[in-house]
Amino acid sequence: MSPLRKIRSLLTQPFMPAVFFLSGVIYDTVTLTRIDRLLDNLILLLYLVLLGALIVLTGRIGMESPPDPRQLEASSPFVRWVLESRPYYPMASQFLLGSLFSAYTIFYSRSATFSGTAVFFALLIMLLVANEFMRDRLSNLRLLISLYAVVCFAFFTFFLPVITGYMNAAIFAVGAVLSVLVILRVAQLIYRNNPDRSREEGIGVTVPAAALIGVLVGFYFLNWIPPVPLSLKFGGMYHEVKRAGDHFELAYDKQWYEFWKQSDTTFPANRPIYCFTAVFASVDLNTTIYHHWYYRPNSNRPFIHADKIPLKISGGRDGGYRAYSFKQRLDPGEWRVDVEAQDGRIVGRVAVTVVEQGEAEPALATVSY
Repeated sequence: MSPLRKIRSLLTQPFMPAVFFLSGVIYDTVTLTRIDRLLDNLILLLYLVLLGALIVLTGRIGMESPPDPRQLEASSPFVRWVLESRPYYPMASQFLLGSLFSAYTIFYSRSATFSGTAVFFALLIMLLVANEFMRDRLSNLRLLISLYAVVCFAFFTFFLPVITGYMNAAIFAVGAVLSVLVILRVAQLIYRNNPDRSREEGIGVTVPAAALIGVLVGFYFLNWIPPVPLSLKFGGMYHEVKRAGDHFELAYDKQWYEFWKQSDTTFPANRPIYCFTAVFASVDLNTTIYHHWYYRPNSNRPFIHADKIPLKISGGRDGGYRAYSFKQRLDPGEWRVDVEAQDGRIVGRVAVTVVEQGEAEPALATVSY
């Protein structure tokens, strides 16, 4: 058997889609370093354009009867290639959707928490995995345009804050409107100059996609969408925070056997406490985050608001913009600090248990950040 036939035979094996799927996710994990890197965003934008063009071609060619062989011979080489490659459109669409969902899963995972923002992240994971089993369905226009609405929406949600330097509800609304306009334009290109298809059919194709965007807008107001491009790179509770040159010295109680420990998980009630965080933001993004302190005396009670401290941050640093808040003394019980974006979405969370202790001095260790 020739090497080419061996390769073709290998590609037809049932386990190869899983291999390509895992390889693609690993590749994206390694190569997609920063959400504001221009080349990465241009590649994702190119994928969106190509996917939109494929959807238009799928719709227009699928609506028409098979071309006459004599007309096919008379067509230009490009048109002939477009018509003859029609059987491969679903595979190409699957590849582009998989690449986009994989990239979004990586970007959004860095901002998702185990709070409500995990809902949208879970949706992206579900679509990423489901895409591997949808090849036979990717000639369905209603499904294709609905999926296209999701990938456009996810892209504009982080891309507009990156390029504008602003992150608020107005920028989010602009992204949602742009997503609707894009899917309407795709539908228009499919149905334009096509007297055999009714306007009602075109509406029936686009309404589910527009409704899906409406649902995702509802996710935003429920704080279920991760606050990209913000992400918590580091956070912890400390006895002391000092600036030393271009880094911070963070002091915490550490026993000799706690080699894994980098911050305090329990804290004495009679001492000042610092919450230190490093939040990544894209270049040129200047915004306000909040250290929102919550308290409950025990696990049988709900957390209640204790304090909300604003902190101005600037983007661009790989390790995140470093800032801290300070409390003089805390009552015994469970405490947490939600690191919140300006619109209330949670970037990350730091927790500590405050306990009554004696006057003995703790054995402090120091970590630099």
